Amino acid sequence: MSHGYDYDLLCIGSGPAGQRAAVQAAKLGTRTAVVERGRVIGGVCVDTGTIPSKTFREAVLSLGGRACPGKTKQQSGPVIRPTAEALFARVTEVEQRQTDIVEDQLRRNDVMVLKGEARFTDPHTVVVTSDGTSSIVTAAHILIAVGTIPAPPPGVATEPNLVVTSDELLQLTRLPRRLTVVGAGVIGIEYAAMFAALGIDVTVIDKRDRPLEFLDREIVDELLSQMRNRDVTFRLGEEVKRLEIAEGPPRRAVMFLESGKRLVSELVLFCAGRQGATDRLNLPAAGLKADARGRLTVDRQYRTAVPHIFAAGDVIGFPSLATTSAEQGRLAACAAFGIEAEPMAPHFPIGIYAIPEISMVGEPEHELTARQVPYETGLARYREIARGHILGDDSGLLKMLFHRENHRLLGVHVIGTGATELIHIGQAVLGLGGGLDYFLTTAFNYPTLAECYKVAALDAYNKLNA
Repeated sequence: MSHGYDYDLLCIGSGPAGQRAAVQAAKLGTRTAVVERGRVIGGVCVDTGTIPSKTFREAVLSLGGRACPGKTKQQSGPVIRPTAEALFARVTEVEQRQTDIVEDQLRRNDVMVLKGEARFTDPHTVVVTSDGTSSIVTAAHILIAVGTIPAPPPGVATEPNLVVTSDELLQLTRLPRRLTVVGAGVIGIEYAAMFAALGIDVTVIDKRDRPLEFLDREIVDELLSQMRNRDVTFRLGEEVKRLEIAEGPPRRAVMFLESGKRLVSELVLFCAGRQGATDRLNLPAAGLKADARGRLTVDRQYRTAVPHIFAAGDVIGFPSLATTSAEQGRLAACAAFGIEAEPMAPHFPIGIYAIPEISMVGEPEHELTARQVPYETGLARYREIARGHILGDDSGLLKMLFHRENHRLLGVHVIGTGATELIHIGQAVLGLGGGLDYFLTTAFNYPTLAECYKVAALDAYNKLNA
């Protein structure tokens, strides 16, 4: 391997991209290290992002009485509202367990973990600073996998229990009676649905007319309908002009909208975008420049403009998923050491962990229509499936899209209980080039939600032969 450097590969960031790259490189017999400036090993994914938010969701469903999806607040009956302490205790437990798993994996593969903040001094050298002490580290190859940070709220600084971003939300010491979420992206919609399930009055503000525009529109409409049934108020096409603090007592956050409206809330969750966490890396010293949102541009091998420096994960933008970030990191490590590897499969699933959850793979209807692809739909509703009755979910929906001429599967879209697990059947068939015949001739366990695939396939078959 490379001589004259401390390491063959240095990964800046220990999230899914950095972790997977480091392990892959170590298995190739290289000297590998990971730098992590955060509170825990595992990056934002383990500390404030994917793992804590999804654990919080399960805690809400479990401790809050697991209200049935699709039911209105009145139909579900009174919500048992747990304390913030009870909800976050489970989050802390799972977070620590996941940190232990990541640390153990790195240790077993002889990956050195360097705690501190990395800063480039030249294209092969970084200074790692921790608690006022610094050390110089050199590497033949460097992977930038620093992830993203939330965009700050306008006009005021974040403040516990009053104005927070998703990074501070899980540090609440009390639950609000009224929550305003600014931003109807994935994170905003997920948390809005979770807090609404606790019986909290939630208002969502977004400057776009439609949230989650990349999803199938029928699925999004169903999600918004179910959230409105839980008294979530959507103020779409609205933008926050400024945010102020009313001293009270009690203290409240006051939002002034561009339209002239004024909203008062006990807690504001600001989820209006994230930006690459590259501002403190001193990228010019490495010969690199980030875009206006702090993100880096890479080629198909995840190589930046400086050939020996790679970037992967959320810091390079879409799709910004933990699963795709991990695979990007692995492929970057392979490219760094000249190992041929198949590129990431194009059909990766997307999961939205709202209540109810959503998942998709392939193309939505509006994209197929725009490309003038002839297709037919097949629908299955949970209320038609025995398992849906057992789970108490009569509002779930699975939709498949098939090419009208060759009957190949083009996309699968699901809303309802277990959607993020159920999607993988469709993902496998899509990736293998399968289609309608597979679902028509395959038997699924009974009673399971997987039966939705059979029902949806029969629905599509009847339409194609009408």
